[in-house]
Amino acid sequence: MRSMMNRFWLVLGGVFALPTSVFAAEEGAAMAGGLGILGAPAVGLCIALAVIAAATAQGRIATAYMEGASRNPGADKVMRTPLILSLIFVETLVLFTVLICLMLVGKL
Repeated sequence: MRSMMNRFWLVLGGVFALPTSVFAAEEGAAMAGGLGILGAPAVGLCIALAVIAAATAQGRIATAYMEGASRNPGADKVMRTPLILSLIFVETLVLFTVLICLMLVGKL
């Protein structure tokens, strides 16, 4: 119990100490509002992770649909609408991610 309380106070102190480093930033860098030197790689990594996650999710959705259709061919037409909707939702999330990344590129 004692080590848990020590860990709690350490994390709480870190949470209160970290924002002070923001106020120590140089005036020019703070006023520019840019993303800094790691902005471009962060945007590229963001887009790459979104595309990889979406491709994986869409593959799993299609796999589940194909398994369901092969087990019950009569339910093929009933399952098609949820398939299309779920694929659209996944693709929309990727488009939102790309939109946010493009807005971040404008801050570079």
